[in-house]
Amino acid sequence: MEIAKSNIVRSNAGRDQGKLFCVMSVEGEYLLLADGKSRKVELPKRKKRRHVLFVADDDTRLSAKIRGEEKVTNSELRRVLAEYREEVHPDQEG
Repeated sequence: MEIAKSNIVRSNAGRDQGKLFCVMSVEGEYLLLADGKSRKVELPKRKKRRHVLFVADDDTRLSAKIRGEEKVTNSELRRVLAEYREEVHPDQEG
C-alpha cells in the first residue's frame, strides 16, 4: 500500500523504532512525520519511506485538516495517536 499524507505509520528503523507517527507530508522517497510529543508539527521528522510501516489510513477530522493544509495542533495529533494506540495496541508506549 502506498503511504500518503495523513496516514498513521510505525517507525521500523532508527532510535524511534516502534513509535507511531502521522504523515504530515510526502516528498518523493521521504516522509515528514510528527507525533505531537517528541516530534512536533512545527518541526517534523524527515524519514525515508522504506524505514516506516503503514499502519492505518486515518479517517478523522485531523486527517481532513492535514490533507486540506489547515493548521494542526500537537495536542490533536497526540490525541488521535493515543486513541489509535489504545484501540489496537493497548500495551504499546510512545
